Amino acid sequence: MTAWSYGLATCIYSAFAIYLASGWRTGMRSRALFIAVVLCALWGMAGLAFALTGETIFLTGSLFADLFRFGGWYFFLLVLLKPDSLEGTLLPNRLHWLGGVAQALLIVGIAAQIMVALDISFFFPPRRLALFNSLALAVFALVLVEQLFRNVSPDGLWSIKPLCIGLGGAALFDLYLYSDALLFNRIDADAFSIRGFVHALVVPLVAISTVRSREWKTRIVLSQRAALQSASLVAVGVYLLFMAAAGYYVRYFGGDWGRAFQLALLFAALLLLGILSLSGSMRAKFRVLVGKHFFSYRYDYREEWLRFTNTLSSQEGFTEMGQHVVKGLADMVESPAGALWLKDPSGRFFAQAAFWNMPLSPATEDADSKLCQFLLDSGWVINLEEYRSMPLRYDQLDLPVWLVEVPNAWLVVPLATGSEMIGFVVLATARTKLDVNWEVNDLLKTAGQQAGAFLGQLQATEALLEVQKFDAFNRMSAFVVHDLKNIVAQLSLVLKNVERHRDNPEFQKDMLMTVEHSVERMRQLMMQLREGATPVDSPRGIDLGDVIRRIQTAKAGQGRDLEIDMADKVIAKGHEDRVERVIGHLVQNALDATENGGRVWVRLERQGAHAMVEVGDTGHGMTPEFLRESLFKPFQTTKPAGMGIGAYESFQYVHELGGKVSVDSAINVGTQVSLLLPLFDAGAGMDSNLLHEESE
Repeated sequence: MTAWSYGLATCIYSAFAIYLASGWRTGMRSRALFIAVVLCALWGMAGLAFALTGETIFLTGSLFADLFRFGGWYFFLLVLLKPDSLEGTLLPNRLHWLGGVAQALLIVGIAAQIMVALDISFFFPPRRLALFNSLALAVFALVLVEQLFRNVSPDGLWSIKPLCIGLGGAALFDLYLYSDALLFNRIDADAFSIRGFVHALVVPLVAISTVRSREWKTRIVLSQRAALQSASLVAVGVYLLFMAAAGYYVRYFGGDWGRAFQLALLFAALLLLGILSLSGSMRAKFRVLVGKHFFSYRYDYREEWLRFTNTLSSQEGFTEMGQHVVKGLADMVESPAGALWLKDPSGRFFAQAAFWNMPLSPATEDADSKLCQFLLDSGWVINLEEYRSMPLRYDQLDLPVWLVEVPNAWLVVPLATGSEMIGFVVLATARTKLDVNWEVNDLLKTAGQQAGAFLGQLQATEALLEVQKFDAFNRMSAFVVHDLKNIVAQLSLVLKNVERHRDNPEFQKDMLMTVEHSVERMRQLMMQLREGATPVDSPRGIDLGDVIRRIQTAKAGQGRDLEIDMADKVIAKGHEDRVERVIGHLVQNALDATENGGRVWVRLERQGAHAMVEVGDTGHGMTPEFLRESLFKPFQTTKPAGMGIGAYESFQYVHELGGKVSVDSAINVGTQVSLLLPLFDAGAGMDSNLLHEESE
């Protein structure tokens, strides 16, 4: 145990000395720190040599090295106490005697060790004198640490605190060791064996102060990851030492059952350690603890930015991109869940586009709502906990009901690109308590801007791909027109020969074959191409009941009944032929998706200033992925022979009228499509017609 303890001290202090030497800077503070660390490394080597060999010469060397180690830290602390050594420190006149006391203690210590080595005794036993001197050295080290800590200014306290904790803790351990030795006239072997380990724990704290203090640091830069890993190892080591001590006393006082109790305690300790190590909540709390108390800034911005950029770059599609955006922002604030709302292609509202460990939400938010306007105008990250306690900070912002009902909703992060907001992310409450200060807000806002740029670029890329698909569709139309021209030419030729050969049976047979072939070719062309004409006249009033009845009559020949549930006469605004085509398309999709014996229905009612047309079925249904990623996009369809143009055209036309389309579907349960169409204002329509007639 002793060899391992002093060997660890030797390695750590030697490594620290090498780092200091590699970044050597001229200056008294740098030299004093380097000297102290080198003397500690030599003390560790001497102790290791004695532990391995048991030779008296190495023990004597270790005792002398211990004196020089104390001297090195005295020198460093006295340098720091000088007025020009650390910003904000003052050395009052009453503290000038500290240097003289340090020199006197070291001289007496050297003399005492020489007397012990030569076995010389005057008025006092040399071994007792050496123990008294060692105890005095530990007490004086505490005095220097206390004076440094008490006289530093509030601005410099943060940087010097880890150094004071480390050196003060080591001095307290030495105080216990030598007090016990003087009391019982012997050195505690167990305490002596772990002394190297105790002093090795000082190095991380000194390194942290070195990083924090610009006045006496070299090129050492301690990353938060290194500090977190080091602190984790120290915590695990302390935990294991504590459990080992507990196991020792359990076995010692347990009698016949001592060994069994010891094994049970060891197993429970290792099991608890595994649970704590794998706990995301514990890791989050430990990470926040290290970042809060050991560093001036909570985040290592280089590491955070590289991780976030790599997260955004690792996506394979739009859905994966959205999930990575949510996860990347959540990881910054230890949030376990979140969801992304993106602006609809129509630009009229925001809908959920991706989620991570959060339930799927059908809620939408209008683009001109108070929430969206606040996010766009201010660019703030909305802290819902702060909003509930201090709503005045958010300028009387009214949150939508759906956001209030989101489980554990905590932060709302806007995603902007330029002067346009393309979405926002809702994050769940963090695994551990986290102070959302200016640093967290700035990091989330900047990351939100980068994520918004990524998402905007991806949306632009998808739009470009759609344009390319439409270009390919137009090129395909040229081939279709060419085929139609050939069909028309064949039919024209048949008509020319009808007068001369109408009574010829062979001609009649050939004519029927030609017509049948033409019809089949045209049917194939229609399957390839679905075209619609954009009306040039303004919307008019439409009796939706008449439209639905005509559709019911037209679909009656497909072998099943279309159930109709309609309220009183409902007049909507639109173009009758296009509205009939939209509803007819939805009804045909429902019929195609429903097996014999299933239900297909159309329900019509008023909802405020809108007419609601619901087309439902008990058919195959659609997956959530298809609803979220592909529905209402061109060239996306579940039909083997479909083009995906009909649903896209219907969606676009309804939104052109100022309406809305919503879909609820589940596999093997069915689908309900709801159309909200604006009601026709007869007075406004009449006024517009009168104005039109007067202008003519």
